Amino acid sequence: MSDEKRKPTPEEKAAAAAEARAKAEALRKLREQEAQASQETTPVEASQEPQEKVSAPEAKPLSEMTPEEKAAAKKAAAAEAIAKAKAAKEAKEAAEAEAPVAEQQSEAVAKPAKPVSEMTPEEKAAAKKAAAAEAIAKAKAAKEQAEAAPPPAKPVSEMTPEEKAAAKKAAAAEALAKAKAAKEAKEAAENGVDTADSAPDADAKAKAAAAAKAKAAAAAAAKAKAAREAGGDESGDDDAKAKAAAAAKAKAAAAAAAAKAKAAQATGDEAPAEEAPKAPSKNQPYLDKYVSRISEAFGQEVIEAAYINELAKEVPTLTIQNERWHQVAQFLRDDEQLSFEYLSDLHGVDYEDRLEVYYHFYSYKNRQSLAVKVKTSREESKVASVMDLWHGANWNERETFDLLGIHFPGHKDLRRILLPDDWVGYPLRKDYVQYDEEV
Repeated sequence: MSDEKRKPTPEEKAAAAAEARAKAEALRKLREQEAQASQETTPVEASQEPQEKVSAPEAKPLSEMTPEEKAAAKKAAAAEAIAKAKAAKEAKEAAEAEAPVAEQQSEAVAKPAKPVSEMTPEEKAAAKKAAAAEAIAKAKAAKEQAEAAPPPAKPVSEMTPEEKAAAKKAAAAEALAKAKAAKEAKEAAENGVDTADSAPDADAKAKAAAAAKAKAAAAAAAKAKAAREAGGDESGDDDAKAKAAAAAKAKAAAAAAAAKAKAAQATGDEAPAEEAPKAPSKNQPYLDKYVSRISEAFGQEVIEAAYINELAKEVPTLTIQNERWHQVAQFLRDDEQLSFEYLSDLHGVDYEDRLEVYYHFYSYKNRQSLAVKVKTSREESKVASVMDLWHGANWNERETFDLLGIHFPGHKDLRRILLPDDWVGYPLRKDYVQYDEEV
């Protein structure tokens, strides 16, 4: 016989029948109460009932009854039989209605679940519905359990000596349990325990430890608050406990660091005691060369900064004094060891406290790159033009003047290139406010 057609056991049937009988009895009592209430509210109808019904034990024999009494007795007997039949029918219907429910419940409990791959669509839907109902029931039970949880601990200032002793004992037990769990976790880590069977226990322990930690923190916060409000003798104890907690926390952090280092050592990934110095850039020799040549020609003060720009493909970068820029630019182009004959890019940047012009050079002879920055103020922004050295700087300098307002003394045709000549302001400045004429 398949699992779907399995009939309930006799015990299950008996339980369902007993429950149905109980319901029928409750229904009968309810109907009796309703009938009694109706008799009390309608005394006129009750007075019309035959007296023989009230005094049933003193009923006359049929041979002594008059025809009217016989008719009344017959009528009363018929009404009583009808009421009994009706009550029996309702009890039967209630039992029949309750039996399938009990049978379904017993089948749901007794019948083993099929694998999902073997279920029909109807069975899958039923299983899904049953799982949802079970989840709702579990959530409800959890909510009721949470509501039924004991109230939060009293402040220490309000506790009796017995309650203080009990709280201290509970805290000690909790600390002992946490220490034991930490010791087991440490031993498991040292022994290399990492199996699927231990994973649920580890998760459960971690959750329990987190819950205990949160509970202890909440209790400590409440205790500290109560002590502050009371301002009594507990302040010294709270300070001592706070210090002890801080020390324990530091000790736990040190132990965790030691365990981590030990685990790294066990896996062969032990980090060095000190971070190794970063290797120099492959372009560092080129930067040293540029600094040396320019310093020999103009002195070291002409170079405000020299570094490898790690954010731009490690390009050697120099910051040159504004006043000496044109001379240094000509040296970069004409020096035999440098030979930066190509200017690939030129643009301006607004840093709010200053403006800068950024140049990108390339030497085809040496196959080397160089970036140069020249700073200028926002109020009197000007940088010497290099259009006479690299003709490609013509439009780039005009664009920088057009959008940032940086002037290039020595440029032969410095005027706007993107915006009209009567445009007000410089759009790429961070303090730019667009000017609109009134209509």
